[in-house]
Amino acid sequence: MKSVWVFNKNNADFSGGVFSELELAESWIKENSLTGVLTNYPLDQGVFDWAVENDMHNIKPEKLAEKSKQPNFIGGFTTASQEHYHYQDGARS
Repeated sequence: MKSVWVFNKNNADFSGGVFSELELAESWIKENSLTGVLTNYPLDQGVFDWAVENDMHNIKPEKLAEKSKQPNFIGGFTTASQEHYHYQDGARS
């Protein structure tokens, strides 16, 4: 397993579930009529590092060195390049 699926309810501070397979996550989301976002996260690697390694960011080179030294930026970094799906009342939208 190289990644996991993480579900976040809209406007929540914490994740509601973590799954090894998309199908398991979607079944749970549907069963509970949830609204939010399901995102694929790399295992054993931060999203910032993954995005830099895979060129999945749009940070200008001159800013990349600066941002790579900012813990608050790195700790909260996400990218739209991560595979993700939106759900409304349990249905993928």
